Amino acid sequence: MPKTNFKAIISKIIVFYSVFYVVMKLIAILFEDAWAFPNLILALPFLVFAIVGGFLMKKDHFSWIYVIVGIIVISMIRYYEAKWVIDLHEYFS
Repeated sequence: MPKTNFKAIISKIIVFYSVFYVVMKLIAILFEDAWAFPNLILALPFLVFAIVGGFLMKKDHFSWIYVIVGIIVISMIRYYEAKWVIDLHEYFS
């Protein structure tokens, strides 16, 4: 039975999802007239995960801490995203 490196697989999923999320937020801001500040603020953690994950992939070194923190932060942001966008928009208005 071949050995599977779950850290590497999950880390790559987090990186690709983070890049996709940031690109989609930028498209929403530029072409769909979404609120800029709230969406950019919510995209910052994903940008950080994409950059850190890119360095991890380049060095071919993966960490369980990156995986666990990534799953928790991404899940939390996605769960509260709608409320946080409105709250941030009201704060900056």
